[in-house]
Amino acid sequence: MYFYWDSTYFLVLIGAVISLFASWRVKSTFNKFSRTANMRGLTADGVATTILRLSGITDVRIERIRGDLTDHYDPKNKVLHLSDSVYSKTSVAALGVAAHECGHAIQHHTHYAPLKLRSASVPMANIGSTLSWPLILLGIVLGSTGLAQAGVFLFSFVVLFQLITLPVEFNASRRAMAVLEQANLLQGDELTGARKVLSAAAMTYVAAVASSILQLLRLVLLTRRNNR
Repeated sequence: MYFYWDSTYFLVLIGAVISLFASWRVKSTFNKFSRTANMRGLTADGVATTILRLSGITDVRIERIRGDLTDHYDPKNKVLHLSDSVYSKTSVAALGVAAHECGHAIQHHTHYAPLKLRSASVPMANIGSTLSWPLILLGIVLGSTGLAQAGVFLFSFVVLFQLITLPVEFNASRRAMAVLEQANLLQGDELTGARKVLSAAAMTYVAAVASSILQLLRLVLLTRRNNR
């Protein structure tokens, strides 16, 4: 029990507060601009089609996926998934999210290096997320510092993956805003609203990294303490 409730637990609490705030901010910002329709009556899936066409991308499908803000681009199958809260919607928020996912498709099309690095790091991140905590807990139960440290090492792969994700997400948003403006798909306050939605969404990734780093720091401190 000491491992879980010692003085370093405040690091986990700080990470949780940061993550909760980021989640609240993206949802509230999206909801706010979901009530603002674009003046031209464009739909999110239509805008996505336009952006892909203007970018010379003809082999990416656009499909609807269940859920709210479950939007993502699947580079393996070249499918751009838009959620129920985005697909066919005319709001500034929906168009911003759709454009962001198109940004990932553009990254894939142009062989953007950080995206390739993130894709290459997925297997190690999966191993880390699957095995790190079992090894840490097993090390605690057996009193094996070596096992616990191995778990912490594997957990660092998860943190590294999240760090690599940051430039990918920020770049996708920059590409999205550039296309929306250059193609005159959104104008004036509409662009401002879309930018606020994407900025709030980006902060969730920053929060995830911060939370994971704090968790990693706590685990390092605890395994060193146990070793002593």
